[in-house]
Amino acid sequence: MSGKTDFESSVNVEVTTRGDLPGADEYARTTVEELSRFAHRPLSHAHVKLTRHGDPDLERPVIAQANLDVDGRLVRAQAQGDTAREAIDRLGERLRRQLKRAGDLVQARRSARAAHDAGAAHPPTRAPVDPAERQVVRRKSFTLAPCTVDEAAVEMELLDYDFHLFTEKRTGMASVLYKDGPTGYRLAQVEPAPAEDLAPFELPLTVSSQPPPCHTVEQAAERMGLLGLPFMFFIDAAQGRAAVLYQRYDGHYGLITPGG
Repeated sequence: MSGKTDFESSVNVEVTTRGDLPGADEYARTTVEELSRFAHRPLSHAHVKLTRHGDPDLERPVIAQANLDVDGRLVRAQAQGDTAREAIDRLGERLRRQLKRAGDLVQARRSARAAHDAGAAHPPTRAPVDPAERQVVRRKSFTLAPCTVDEAAVEMELLDYDFHLFTEKRTGMASVLYKDGPTGYRLAQVEPAPAEDLAPFELPLTVSSQPPPCHTVEQAAERMGLLGLPFMFFIDAAQGRAAVLYQRYDGHYGLITPGG
């Protein structure tokens, strides 16, 4: 199977740049347009953001980020490089893998073992912001759609995230799936349930037996900084509900909470 499709029509590619990146916008546009060959459904729109950080001590200072609208479904990736071309090439390769993977998932509902084997790409490094100087610069709240562990893994792969916050379908529990543990994936829940109580799944999975800690957002940020964690699943002491604090690639924090 070549992975190519018949969806090679014109794609609306929007490119924004920040910093000195001459010619990078056109190269990014061409790179993303060529990805339509690998989309399992029409690729209708894409937004690429290119950023050159001014910090001379930052390794691979150019960050390339992309959001693709594949027939209404979001596919997201980001990559870094010493130059804009290198970052864009890496971004294109990550997106190509994800689009190919998405096509397999749509046609075969994705083998859970294949999902585990496919997540080998290393994420780009985060900007080196001192923990004491990090701020919560983005807050997101949305309704957590009920889904199985396998479906959560699909979303996490397609969005290129380190974790996925969702409502586990059978238990109705706020849960986080992330890559860790002897099986490659770990599940944490507000009130941990044994694997046999979850909706049927095939993903090789370790289920955490520990409930998330109860912290204020400030305490969670402090603990993340001390332990060097990329994210933390916790109970927000002020709201009394689950939340995830995560470190963004600009070095600061984002906060996700369930809506409703």
